[in-house]
Amino acid sequence: MLYLLDANVLITANSSYYPLDQIPEFWSWVYDQATSNRIKIPREIMEEIKAGRKDDDPLLDWICTAEIEAALLLDEAVDSALVQQVVTAGYAPDLRDDEVEKLGRDPFLIAYALVHPAQRTVVTTEVSRPSTRRANRKIPDVCQAVGALSCGPFALNKALGFRTGWKTSG
Repeated sequence: MLYLLDANVLITANSSYYPLDQIPEFWSWVYDQATSNRIKIPREIMEEIKAGRKDDDPLLDWICTAEIEAALLLDEAVDSALVQQVVTAGYAPDLRDDEVEKLGRDPFLIAYALVHPAQRTVVTTEVSRPSTRRANRKIPDVCQAVGALSCGPFALNKALGFRTGWKTSG
C-alpha cells in the first residue's frame, strides 16, 4: 500500500504530537517509509506546503532538505481527467469559480489515489462530515464518493508500525 499524505498530516504532527525537536524518531521513520516507497507527497501538495513557508520553520527546513524532499516526493504527473472526476463526482458538477478555488489541491491528492485505488490510500487529519456539501466536503467523504481509500494519521502509524523504538525493533 502506498500512503499519500495531505499537507496537514506533517504540519499537525509537528505542531501537536510529534514536534521535530522532541520526537525525532517519528521524522526518521517518515523518511525511512518514504525511501521505502510506502509514504509519498504528490508534487501539488509539496508545493502547497512550501507556499505556506514562514521564517524559522523547522518543518519546512526539514522537508526542503534535498534528500528528504526527494524521498517524500511522488514523482508522477497528475491525470487531469481524474482530477476532473474528483471535482465533479466528489464535490459537485457545477462548482462556481470561488468554490473551485476553495478546494485547493485536495482534488489532486485524491486523483493520485485513484490511479491505483486498491493500492493507494489518502492520509489526512480531516474528519468525515457527511452533512457538508459542495466545496465544503471533507477529504474522507470525497474519497468515499469517488472510490478512493482514506485514513487518518494514527491509522497510518498503526498500519506501518510506527513506535518510538522502531529502529531497534527489527
